[in-house]
Amino acid sequence: MNFSDERNFSSYFIIIAVLVITGLVLWNTSLFIQRLKDDERTKIQIWAQSQKALNSEQSDDYLELSIIIGATNKSIPIIITDSKGDFVRDSLKKPDPSYFQNLSQSVVNNENKLRSYLKKIKSENEPIEIDLKGSVQYIYYGNSDILNKLKYYPMTIAIIIFLLIGVIYFFFTTSKASQQNKLWAGMAKETAHQIGTPLSSLVGWNEILKTENVNPEYILEIDKDIERLKVITERFSKIGSIPNLEKVDIVEETRNAYTYLQSRSSKLINFSLNLPETPIHVSLNPQLYSWTIENLVKNAIDAMRGKGDLEVDLTDDSKRVFIGITDTGKGIPKGKFTKIFEPGYTSKSRGWGLGLSLSKRIIEEYHLGKIKVLRSDLGKGTTFQIILRKSETIE
Repeated sequence: MNFSDERNFSSYFIIIAVLVITGLVLWNTSLFIQRLKDDERTKIQIWAQSQKALNSEQSDDYLELSIIIGATNKSIPIIITDSKGDFVRDSLKKPDPSYFQNLSQSVVNNENKLRSYLKKIKSENEPIEIDLKGSVQYIYYGNSDILNKLKYYPMTIAIIIFLLIGVIYFFFTTSKASQQNKLWAGMAKETAHQIGTPLSSLVGWNEILKTENVNPEYILEIDKDIERLKVITERFSKIGSIPNLEKVDIVEETRNAYTYLQSRSSKLINFSLNLPETPIHVSLNPQLYSWTIENLVKNAIDAMRGKGDLEVDLTDDSKRVFIGITDTGKGIPKGKFTKIFEPGYTSKSRGWGLGLSLSKRIIEEYHLGKIKVLRSDLGKGTTFQIILRKSETIE
């Protein structure tokens, strides 16, 4: 399992944990709300029985029942209607206020509001039927303030949990990325240090060979390799630190990187280079930029298995430069267009999965540009694109 798989596993675990915790909270809250709702209905049923007893000719203790009625309900809104479901009215044909309980005065004094409110509480709970001396009445009741407020409790808890998990996940990913960056930077600097010692020795031995009777062509090739090693050492030494950006001609830098790779690649690769005739100046680090081009070209050659067409082109507009590397390789599934830039991801059995992630870091973090898979068709090929701002547009 590589780093990418481990991170995905951790992400899935956190998501599942969120769903499980949220589900348990919502389930327990729904049980609590339902229990509270049942308790409120029980209160209304007691209130209804008390109301029925008060109107009964068999009632012997009016005071005791009045106390029960008053103590039973102090928060649940109630509207008592006649057998037709309409308001019980007084002598002036207005809704009788004595048949309402725990309603605001503004609702009681306005029949339209009262009717709207009755319609609302009808949708909340089933009415309770009472028979008062042969006259049927219905008790409609709404949810109390505490029950209405509790409706939003599960949503609030869920939001809090998601925010908490989000903070934990963000902390986990950023701390993991920070550790990875420190590790890569340390490895890169150590590699540069390790290469530096034998490189110095090679320079010395090469100077000795120049004094001997050695074929000058051999010396020239050794000089090229030594210069190449110096470039590699400088590249690794820049990882983990902010590189210096220079105003250079990106057309020439692209041509140099392309020419170096073309001369050292298989003759079965048909190289094609399309560059503007005029210079285009961009603020960049030449060593790191050439490293990025090399990574993309080598990746393209691997995708074509050493045989195919490879095109490098450079275009620009008023503010940006676009560098495209197109191959005729196996292509990349659309679902992996971003995944291939993750550290540790590789489709090769012996790869480390660092080339594209390093390229992304060089372009996007060091040069404030953009690198992406522009397009790809399985079995046909892929185009990578680098976007950089021209030097005069960089603040």
